[in-house]
Amino acid sequence: MAPGEDKGEGRMFAGLRDKLKATNLYDAKIGAIHLKNKVGKFGNLINANHRHDEEHEKLTDEKRNRIAESHRFNSFAPERDGNKIKWYVDGQDYFYAVSVALERAKETIYIEDWWLSPELFLRRPPYYNQEWRLDQVLKRRAEAGVKIYIVVYKEVAQALSCNSAHTKHALHALCPEGTPGHGNITVMRHPDHNVFENAGDMTFYWAHHEKFIVIDYEMAFIGGLDLCFGRWDSRQHPLADVHPAGVQNEIFPGQDFNNNRIMDFQTVDDWKSNELSKADYGRMPWHDVAMCLIGDCVYDIAEHFVLRWNFVKRDKYKRSEGFDWLTMTGREGENEDLVAVQRPKHPVGQYIHHPLSPLENRSWSHEQQGTVHAQVVRSSCDWSSGILTEHSIQNAYSEVIRNAQHFVYIENQFFITATGEEQSPIHNTIGRAIVDACVRAGKEGRKFRVIIVIPAVPGFAGDLRDDAAMGTRAIMDYQYKSIHRGEHSIFGQIKAQGVDPKQHVFIFNLRSYDRLNKTPAMVEQEEKSGVKYQDVQRAEAEEIMGEGVHSTTDREPTLGDTIGEDEKERLAEQKRRFEAQRGAVGLDQETRSTDSIAHTAMLNGGKVSEQRWDDDLEKEKENFVQEELYIHGKLLIVDDRIVICGSSNINDRSQMGLHDSELSIVMEDYNLMDSLMDGQPFRAGHHAATLRRLLWREHLGLLPAQPLDASKDPNAQPVDVCPNDVMEGPEYEFVADPMGDQVWDMWTGNATNNTQIFRHLFRADPDDNSEFCFLPLLRHLLSSSALIICSQYMYDPTLIPMSPTAVKTWDDYEAFLPRHNKFKQGHLHDPFMPAEEVRQKLDQIKGHLVWMPLDFLCDAPMAEKGLQVNAYTESIYT
Repeated sequence: MAPGEDKGEGRMFAGLRDKLKATNLYDAKIGAIHLKNKVGKFGNLINANHRHDEEHEKLTDEKRNRIAESHRFNSFAPERDGNKIKWYVDGQDYFYAVSVALERAKETIYIEDWWLSPELFLRRPPYYNQEWRLDQVLKRRAEAGVKIYIVVYKEVAQALSCNSAHTKHALHALCPEGTPGHGNITVMRHPDHNVFENAGDMTFYWAHHEKFIVIDYEMAFIGGLDLCFGRWDSRQHPLADVHPAGVQNEIFPGQDFNNNRIMDFQTVDDWKSNELSKADYGRMPWHDVAMCLIGDCVYDIAEHFVLRWNFVKRDKYKRSEGFDWLTMTGREGENEDLVAVQRPKHPVGQYIHHPLSPLENRSWSHEQQGTVHAQVVRSSCDWSSGILTEHSIQNAYSEVIRNAQHFVYIENQFFITATGEEQSPIHNTIGRAIVDACVRAGKEGRKFRVIIVIPAVPGFAGDLRDDAAMGTRAIMDYQYKSIHRGEHSIFGQIKAQGVDPKQHVFIFNLRSYDRLNKTPAMVEQEEKSGVKYQDVQRAEAEEIMGEGVHSTTDREPTLGDTIGEDEKERLAEQKRRFEAQRGAVGLDQETRSTDSIAHTAMLNGGKVSEQRWDDDLEKEKENFVQEELYIHGKLLIVDDRIVICGSSNINDRSQMGLHDSELSIVMEDYNLMDSLMDGQPFRAGHHAATLRRLLWREHLGLLPAQPLDASKDPNAQPVDVCPNDVMEGPEYEFVADPMGDQVWDMWTGNATNNTQIFRHLFRADPDDNSEFCFLPLLRHLLSSSALIICSQYMYDPTLIPMSPTAVKTWDDYEAFLPRHNKFKQGHLHDPFMPAEEVRQKLDQIKGHLVWMPLDFLCDAPMAEKGLQVNAYTESIYT
């Protein structure tokens, strides 16, 4: 055949192919190819290296390795100068700033969360801020044309209650087809836990744990706060949310009012439901820290998101039209593989380039915005991002701690770490860095402290004696072994080198108290109306959170997926009946008692003994409550110079890289300020020093309580609006020297005094000293009714010990906190203590610091090996 005829034949077949592309036959062919590839994914089950064994994948891995090796801490991201970074302490300021920033978004929003609650109110009280519910903010931006991309962790439903299916369906239903904004909100859930789900890889044990937001490539938020229920809180950390003056004043609607020590979140898709009555229990307060930044590091956080998005697209949604590939400026052409862009022969979904407007339009791209030298670090690996393992967060923590000269300050949800290989199954070596820093200081005769603030109970147990609390006990056991139990613990290794660890390492918890404003008038209102306050809670939640999606099925949601009209009317009628009795019980007049007394632990908050109560003080006693103040922040401050903040806990899950995925940022402010260090002049970094001072003032009770309206608070605005208000004054100067004797005396003194009072009044749990054990009955032993009272409260008066004992065994624990239902959890333990004595004792609590009970159950087996804790499951808890 002549050459010309070959060309003609080629043109003929090309034309035929073009014609076939417009036919169902071509679609069937492509469908068959996709099905073949999808079935082929099952082969990945026997090839754990399937993302790294082809030549082009090996080249990409080598490229990433070269980049990481050229960066400090072996991070994917370089060190960046000129960032402007603002800190946020606790949820009130953070969520308000997020609401402002989201509302201004013009092009794109990226959100990465472990848990996202669409019905979360970013401003409080909710009744007066209904337009600031998270889903309503996102809906407004989507309708304005902003493209919103969200990745949430797909939980193991049998173990966690965060219900990411509800998150996805509720957000996708905000802008139905045919309405403005349709298609502008896209939510991915990852990973799958069943190989038959999308024929995807399985991950049972590990979670996507990052918490960050990127807006228009202009600004980013990063830290420990998920956009979810239970996180909003103010610096006074109230426990109470009962409002005789009107349920519209509630701060924590529906399931946003939570206390995991009593009851975990229940069916969070039914967000109005809350089986925990506010009239009977306090909430668990929440302490957290986060950052907002503009500058070059915004690009690095965005790059991590784009990598994660494209990886999940490849892993789970490769053949789904509703999920596009994202490309980004700076990672184009031969470098697009760095953000996991793939270009299959038959792609599904579009390739969308970000940012939507030129990157050089961002002010930070051509001029320095601030004075903070920063670097983004992460824990990430094959299952979470499709990359070889990176643990630059652990590298950063270890190096920064090891080089500390004066102090290391840690706030973290967990503290599980090793000093060497002898502590298997724990492998991260942050503990070794602490040992090295303390031993070096001890041998040099230098004052040096490591101050660690962690939760008293890290895993949200109910009763620690229950079988269901085995996992929590395992975590506590690993923490104690990390800190001071055994020769390979931090204490043991420091002591082995001739240095006294008790001079260098100090561990604290936080705890808060409050008073439920369940007045006699409100109790009478319940009786006259026949409606419990808890039912009014639900009615209020339905009223202000009623526009949403209840369904969590896999079908396409609709706006009709709300509760039935009959149920809505029933709830509304209950609320009307309750409110109709307000005048009859005298609540139409001004209520004298305050809805919370948490402010009394803070600066200028007054005394508990001066707080008004609408009835007999003996009745008031029933309403005092306490709870551990849950530390959820993931924060390191060293020498008032360097800060690390993000999503990473101190445990193997967060630090090893191959388990949970995490993102954090290392910050050092080059704007130095005059300060003190152990009485000597010292140049401190402004960002680190001011954050540390505010945190210490909060914990010491040297800050005033916050009002609910944050609109005038500089600390509740994004970083481009205004800098942090450091709240200068005598208290600011008092905590200036982190190694000063006066500050340390107050710190340890407050912790000691608060610990003793919480023990005396509440038997706060856990504890390692059962002082005053059984003293409630001593007040009545001389009365004729003593035996009756003892019987009522299940005590044997002949067994009352007269001296303090330590809580070292399970028997000690039972004696300290008998397993019975006579006292509500968190309430006063001594029903016979005079009311004035209770008030006067509470007057003495300052701030929230308490000592961690290091000897708690030290002679008891806390985590017996068995079905729940064994060689196969240990890594879940470490």
